[in-house]
Amino acid sequence: MISNLIKKITSNKSKYPKGYIEIINCLDKENQTENNLDLVWKAYQLSKESHKKQFRQSGEPYFIHCENVAKILAEWNIDIDTIIAGLLHDIIEDTPITRQDIVNEFNQDIANLVEGVTKLSGIKFNSKKQEQAENFMKMFISMAKDIRVILIKFADRLHNMSTLNYLKEDKQKRIALETKEVYAPLAHRLGMNNVKTQMEDLVFKTLSPDKYNFIRKKVNNSKKERERYIEKFISPIYDDLKEFNINVDIFGRAKHYSSIIGKMEKRNKKFEEIYDLFAIRIIVDKVEECYAALGVIHQKYNPFQERFKDYIARPKRNGYQSIHTTVFGSDGRLIEVQIRTSEMDQTAEIGVAAHWQYKESGPKESKKKTNSIDSQILWLREIYELLKSEDTSASEILELFKIDLFEDEIFVYTPNGELVELKPGSTPIDFAYQVHSQVGMHCVGAKVNDKIVPLNHKLISGDYVEILTSKNKFPNHSWLKIATTTKAKTHIRRYLKKEKYEQSLKLGEDILDKELRKAKKINLLKAIKKDPTVIGFKDYELLLSNIGNGKVVVSDLLEKHFTDESIDNNLNIQNLTSKFINLARKRAKGITVDGLSDIMIQFGKCCNPIPGDEIVGYLTKGKGVTVHRSSCKSITRFENQDRFVSVDWNISSEKSFIVRLKMIFEDRKNLLNDLTEATSKLNIYIKSIDMKAEDSVATCLLVIEISNRKQLETLINKMRSVQNIEFIERF
Repeated sequence: MISNLIKKITSNKSKYPKGYIEIINCLDKENQTENNLDLVWKAYQLSKESHKKQFRQSGEPYFIHCENVAKILAEWNIDIDTIIAGLLHDIIEDTPITRQDIVNEFNQDIANLVEGVTKLSGIKFNSKKQEQAENFMKMFISMAKDIRVILIKFADRLHNMSTLNYLKEDKQKRIALETKEVYAPLAHRLGMNNVKTQMEDLVFKTLSPDKYNFIRKKVNNSKKERERYIEKFISPIYDDLKEFNINVDIFGRAKHYSSIIGKMEKRNKKFEEIYDLFAIRIIVDKVEECYAALGVIHQKYNPFQERFKDYIARPKRNGYQSIHTTVFGSDGRLIEVQIRTSEMDQTAEIGVAAHWQYKESGPKESKKKTNSIDSQILWLREIYELLKSEDTSASEILELFKIDLFEDEIFVYTPNGELVELKPGSTPIDFAYQVHSQVGMHCVGAKVNDKIVPLNHKLISGDYVEILTSKNKFPNHSWLKIATTTKAKTHIRRYLKKEKYEQSLKLGEDILDKELRKAKKINLLKAIKKDPTVIGFKDYELLLSNIGNGKVVVSDLLEKHFTDESIDNNLNIQNLTSKFINLARKRAKGITVDGLSDIMIQFGKCCNPIPGDEIVGYLTKGKGVTVHRSSCKSITRFENQDRFVSVDWNISSEKSFIVRLKMIFEDRKNLLNDLTEATSKLNIYIKSIDMKAEDSVATCLLVIEISNRKQLETLINKMRSVQNIEFIERF
């Protein structure tokens, strides 16, 4: 099918349409080769033919959108492949044409770009944090593979925003908000100021049409007055620069509507009270001429010192370069002046897109282009590295985007005079991690302008910062409250996660060992280490980590995966328990219920109370009173609170009672002697003792006669001091 279509297209060159002519006229002469023109024509016709049965909400052919996207890209002087991909950007999603078809008729590069845009078009940024974060991750991965994908998406978004009025109101708002929150800031970060401001004005028009029309009308009404003022302002500057034989282009322009309304709302002023409604731009050929122009301006007009910035000496992270100065005009009005070279101006307007001026270039030019791109989108590559880290969550990526992307910058210096770019409010910890992750890792303090400052000190532009380090210092949780950049926070969290993980491994190992000894299954330890699947885990470290952080209980795993006789069975604990309870209860004359002793009594099997325990009675029809420990969990499920009765032990005259203790030791010599010595020193009578040792683990069931609870507590504390004891409890 596609081969016949291509034949039809390539034979139809008799009359080129206006849209095609507009696209190729934007190409640099070096790019207007016969081969390039043929490729663009083929893509133009293929897109038109493939979309011929499709229409937009406005009723116009869908292909008009593809044509406009390609025009925008061509205006940026971007490479041929990207322009062709712009023409074809919806063809895989909306037509039978496949990726392989594009590879066959064009090349792999174009196919990859079209496929990348198709995937990007499927990403919707909603209010759900997790989903939104994951979609940001997808977008960044696409961008990291080829930044041109997002450039095509920008062109696509610009044209769609200009035709939103044909859509339903709710869809208009959704697309506008997405543009405001995602694409406009991203364009800014990529240095595409013109794209950013166009998007912001279109968003403003969609979300606040009344305010937009108000500002537009005000700006248009003041146009003639503004033009006269600009002409009067620039005339002496132009004349002086011409005397220095400087080729210069000077013009003034009104600021964008969204910028004006932002100033009004931020400053709480009326339109008439905003004086900096326009900016003067001076374009020269060379860097040194920028500073010459600056000198002329400051000779003619008094500068406002607080609003001077040299972005030529200190370029923004997105590659933006320009001198900004604000001066007082003849009437005292503040005027912003921007001074830059033509190359800087182009980069300021279209950002990274300016680096695809020529498809063909020599090795030196190609290397220079690559280095420049890497410099402009360094932050993107940092994000990509974080994305490849398994311990970086989607939420962290979202935070990285919404903080680092939207903020302005401050500039501070290392002791060697190197410039470091940070966000406002950054601290020495942020600076340390920006210099190097290891510097941040071992940061103990800082000197700012040769003075010792705390780690929470707020840095400002122009500070000289020296980080003090120690090999024995590591991040702690308080650093997360101090750090402001996501790079620093991510590294800190990563370390703390690692530290917590290592701690959980150690704790998990200790718990597993103790629990296996307690269950008399210490021989299983080697088997579990060798093959953790025997206990339901693929990885031994994962098992330990889950045990250490409380996600897994060892006894539950043993019960689930091992059904052989437990230690309790080996000691015949059921028989011993019955004998013990009978013995204990013989020491009491019985139970008194509200002072009465001839009431039918039974004991709760759920808790097996014995003399000395705090108890409560529950009246059951036909069964008399059932006695439970006061701490028994069963009584919380009894609905009728009126059936609870006051009960007490009727202790014999000896006023002693029986207690059973269970202990687990690491088996050794003289163990029994140490136990009996501990009881004899407290004048405690041992009624019975059962001990069994296996795999170096000793389990002891001890039945004793004591006078009171204080004596019992003293004994237990004494027992815990016995060497190698691992576990002791009353049961």
